[in-house]
Amino acid sequence: MTKLIEAIHNHANRTPSHTALISGGQEITYAQLAREILARKAALKDAGCRLLAIEGDNAPDWILWDLAAIAAEIPALPLPPFFHPQQREFVLHLSGISHSAQGVALNTVSIGAPAQLPPATAKITFTSGSTGTPKGVCLSQSGLEDVAASIGQVLGPDYAGRHLCVLPLAILLENVAGVYAALMMGATVCIPSLSSMGMADPFRPDFAALADAINTSRATSIILVPELLRGLLTYTAASNTAYPSLKFIAVGGAKVAPELLETAHALGLPVYEGYGLSECGSVVSLNTPDAARAGSAGRLLPHIKAVVKDGEIVILNPAFTGYMGGSPSQGAFATGDLGEIGADGFVTLSGRKKNLIITSFGRNISPEWGESLLLAQPEIAQAVVYGDAAPHLSALIVPRTPDSPVQAAITRVNSNLPDYAQIKDFATVAPFTTADGTLTGNGRIRRNNILQKHGKTNMTFFERLNKETAPFRQGLYTVPQLVDGLKGDISRETYIAYLTEAYHHVKHTVRFLMAMGARLPEDRKWLHDAIAEYIEEEKGHEEWILNDIAAAGGDKEAARHATPNLETQMLVAYNYDYIARKNPIGFLGMVFMLESTSTQIATAGGDAIRNGLGLPKEAFSYLYSHGALDVKHMKFFEELVNRVTDPADQAAIIEVAQNTFRLFAGVMRAIPHKEQKRHAA
Repeated sequence: MTKLIEAIHNHANRTPSHTALISGGQEITYAQLAREILARKAALKDAGCRLLAIEGDNAPDWILWDLAAIAAEIPALPLPPFFHPQQREFVLHLSGISHSAQGVALNTVSIGAPAQLPPATAKITFTSGSTGTPKGVCLSQSGLEDVAASIGQVLGPDYAGRHLCVLPLAILLENVAGVYAALMMGATVCIPSLSSMGMADPFRPDFAALADAINTSRATSIILVPELLRGLLTYTAASNTAYPSLKFIAVGGAKVAPELLETAHALGLPVYEGYGLSECGSVVSLNTPDAARAGSAGRLLPHIKAVVKDGEIVILNPAFTGYMGGSPSQGAFATGDLGEIGADGFVTLSGRKKNLIITSFGRNISPEWGESLLLAQPEIAQAVVYGDAAPHLSALIVPRTPDSPVQAAITRVNSNLPDYAQIKDFATVAPFTTADGTLTGNGRIRRNNILQKHGKTNMTFFERLNKETAPFRQGLYTVPQLVDGLKGDISRETYIAYLTEAYHHVKHTVRFLMAMGARLPEDRKWLHDAIAEYIEEEKGHEEWILNDIAAAGGDKEAARHATPNLETQMLVAYNYDYIARKNPIGFLGMVFMLESTSTQIATAGGDAIRNGLGLPKEAFSYLYSHGALDVKHMKFFEELVNRVTDPADQAAIIEVAQNTFRLFAGVMRAIPHKEQKRHAA
């Protein structure tokens, strides 16, 4: 029995009638909670659940299924409500969940074989990812419970009152630091629906409704992200609202400006900054009423061991077991956060290692420093600071209102910054949103996307090509045939069918390149050398594929003379048409699609299929050669496309890359697949 489940049973024995969960008119005591966990644990076992997805709005049922999975020792995968359908499908296919819980219902899903999980994985939390592709962070139950127990230890029993869940329960911070910590302390967890709190749209909260929910629930604690705190402070000051029951407001998820905390304290709100990340179970350090330091992200939780290496915070004992589909964690986790840890354990953050700006004067500056100060100004809704290799820093500003005096706000910010870190110029821009790809699903800025959109980046064209094709690449990677192939969960017939379709488009590669070279305008003839090199590399690859078919037990001559699927014909026809009718340089987009896909999946897919089917190595010459060859090819390709400077040519390459990712996904979907047939039955 885990520490959390044991704590719930202890509370059920000692205070059986005390309320554990409350939502609207529904109240569940600790005694009822213990019984319900056992009942749902049995339901999961009876259903043969091996990996449980938990979906839906905030509600007691969400927590009950989560706790039941813990009791049953079944890994759980919370699905955030802000994931768009494509992200959700990607996660479901990648993980291969067996069941999904939503409300009281437990539904059988069984999308393929389960993903390979690192040992001791109890929970998989998916980040939205800086490029929009979710990444599965695998965590141990003991690590998560260490976080929850530590929070209870540093806060003490005086704060075990009523915790209000403001963030979606699928957010690890709310799930662990909110629910688990409260239940381990014997507190009451208040779980209204997100819409009833004005949080149906997390990017347009109704702060009047949120303030009312805090007071109606008589909450003693809540967890907020900085933007929610800022909005609540603005509403509180304007409405003169008081929150007599609140004892503790934790704020985390991004750097918090000192001015924001000062405003909160001036309004009498007990706000305390913390720091954490998913790989460490959501919280690493926390300021508390008994131990707070201005300008810090709090003291390390009692169980955390951490060091600073080359300016970067490294956690020696994270809850992290590894990423889904990746290698198990080796122990220590480099956070990517720059900062210091004092002798007394207080953590001071200075920014993200990857975001570091180096000005032309050689000054190293974290953009989060200036951004946090800008966001503390009432005139500014959103801000991004940039200036890499420039003599000074600049900012993109989203004003709070069209007539907000932004310059006055920046002047105030600059008065608190040294000259080298001051914002010397700015531009006002339209709001950053999830729709245009400038925000992640949980509201964090996609810095590169924002800077690229507004032409304020030193991003190379190859980097831009990667960014602008990411959603299309993700769409390809959700195709069941490809997902199952990467797990080795396909039949020999499916593998041979894949090779057959590969033959019928690969046999055109040299012809595509020749057609491209023949149609280049005079001032693009410098591409001829690259085309000649590609032709030399690609000659005969279609015969490798036919030999693989024979080695896998198929009829290579039947494959040679087979009629390709319509989807394969469409992929081929599209490229011939684009070369002849629009812009021959666009074919480099097809080259990018094929080679980037090969470097990502060819070798891994070949190994998985070979192990799954027991086929000889000779049946994988095409996949293995491209997995190795295309790593070298991609470096050559990167250098090549970075020489393409004409905007029309760049647009053509991006267009073809995006469309061929879509078309190739169609090619893969059209391949007969035993898993597909089984699920349709």
